[in-house]
Amino acid sequence: MDTEQIPIPGTPDGAGRYSTAKLYRAWRWGLLFVGIGIIAGFGAVLFHCLTQIGLRFFLDGIAGYRPFPPPGEMHLLSPSQTPFNRWVLLFLPAFGGILSGWLVFTFAPEAEGHGTDAAIKAYHQAGGYIRSRVPLIKMVASAITLTTGGSGGREGPIAQAGAGFGSFLATLLGLSDRERRIMMAAGVGAGIGSIFRAPLAGALFAAEVLYRDPELEPEVILPAGVSSVIAYCIFCMVFGWGSLFNSPDFTFRNPLELGPYTVLALILVLLGAFYVKSFYGVVHLSHRLKIPKHLKPALGGLCTGIIGFFWPETLSFGYGFTQQAFNLQLTVPFLVTLAIGKVLTTSFSIGSGGSGGVFGPSMVIGGAMGGAVGLVFQQIMPAVVTSPGAYVVVGMAGFFTSVSNTPISTIIIVSEMTGSYHLLLPSLLVCSLTYLASRSWTIFQNQVKSRIDSPAHAGEFFVDILQTIKVQHLMDRVRHVRTIPQDMTFSAFKAYFTQTEQHYFPVVDSDGKFCSIFSINDVRAVLFSREIEPLVVMKDVGTSDIIATTPSEDLNTVLQKFTIKNIDSLPVVKEEDPRALIGMLSRREVIAYYNEQIQRAKATASA
Repeated sequence: MDTEQIPIPGTPDGAGRYSTAKLYRAWRWGLLFVGIGIIAGFGAVLFHCLTQIGLRFFLDGIAGYRPFPPPGEMHLLSPSQTPFNRWVLLFLPAFGGILSGWLVFTFAPEAEGHGTDAAIKAYHQAGGYIRSRVPLIKMVASAITLTTGGSGGREGPIAQAGAGFGSFLATLLGLSDRERRIMMAAGVGAGIGSIFRAPLAGALFAAEVLYRDPELEPEVILPAGVSSVIAYCIFCMVFGWGSLFNSPDFTFRNPLELGPYTVLALILVLLGAFYVKSFYGVVHLSHRLKIPKHLKPALGGLCTGIIGFFWPETLSFGYGFTQQAFNLQLTVPFLVTLAIGKVLTTSFSIGSGGSGGVFGPSMVIGGAMGGAVGLVFQQIMPAVVTSPGAYVVVGMAGFFTSVSNTPISTIIIVSEMTGSYHLLLPSLLVCSLTYLASRSWTIFQNQVKSRIDSPAHAGEFFVDILQTIKVQHLMDRVRHVRTIPQDMTFSAFKAYFTQTEQHYFPVVDSDGKFCSIFSINDVRAVLFSREIEPLVVMKDVGTSDIIATTPSEDLNTVLQKFTIKNIDSLPVVKEEDPRALIGMLSRREVIAYYNEQIQRAKATASA
């Protein structure tokens, strides 16, 4: 995009009115982001319906397994009368893996795994481009994986679906890579905000999940906010308003609880490391297996089924168990088994090539472990830990932070999902600790360290930094050179030339004013024409078409001037008098100074 900016409206003109062109652009972008929100919202509705139908047909209708749903997500279809059968549950995830694997690897191989990471990769490395078929394939394959017992989340499919539509719309309109990236990220935020009923967190998550450092993508936040609100409203108009979970009115009133919360943070860090190592261990093992790709999710599904045969609670979504943990209806052994088992089933289901998200399981894992820690500390210090259910909320936030490097959006999304806004202080403590201790790993391997490391911003920071440096910062590197009188004969110049290492020679008039310049290349024609040497004066050799700089110019402008005629040195003249020469500035000195500033900035950042 040349002069348009997304999505900031125009500034007032001289009469105090907004220009018509800028208002048109603002309305145009606003309508595009509203459109992305509408499509993402209906996409979330469609995916939710697909999962409800799949659960009724597969887990309920075939295996007789009917896990308790969270209050904000009641079953749309009446339950079947099929009795529970563990043996069917053993093989059902493998059957789902065969179906989803064939669908994904036949039509859209990039839809394998967790969709959020694929969207991150598209943002940084593909200009936000996602093939138009990917969203539909991702939703159908994920619905099959998750409703046949595979452990995964809904955010990955719907995030990739929203991102895919944003990318498709930008491509259809012939927009630039930058615009496509922004629209794709807006689709991610809309998908997350709608499916989890957390519009604010959806926008922040889309801007934060792109980087490992605590950094937000500023040009994404407002577009994603608009799209997320629209998608959230559409989803709630269909399935009802309110949060996904109903948690009691937890409060934080005792500073002594910070001790147990610190212990919880350490446990979540260890569990997060286990989750990431387990997940990508399965990914790497799957890649090494010499079998057809579409069979690998079936093998992962079989491993999932074996775990589910003994612990059915580790299959599919598992959000209902989180609600039961809020209500203190589960024991410590059950919660610990749920957390560890969910790590393994998610690793096998999604890491083997199945389709689904990793955020949803992380909420269940973190909530279960948080609930277990809360119950233990209630037994140890009942006067301090009076509400162990609060540790479920904080555990959800802390665990996902430990595996995703997204502390800000995670705190908000858990607060919106649970309605527990009074636990922001302990959540902030735990998320800060888990983030600081988990910097060396992430479940989103396509995250880059920061904006300066993103291929999407290649070149931007080079220009930005150069624009902040002025020539006056390099005055100690401006070389004072000998000037050449314009009436000096060429024969006299030859005698001087043999004793100097100068490459550029400023020429001055009788008043000492800078009037022209020449380089050693300009004198070659005269050197090989000795018969005209006595007739030539240096005024005839120099050019009056001078390209010069001043102390107030930035280095970006200076480098552009270097490239105009491929010159290696520029005259520096005074601001008030362009004929008053200060000295010469070489291209080498400019680049050296820039490199020094970059190294200094990196050293400061890593200190």
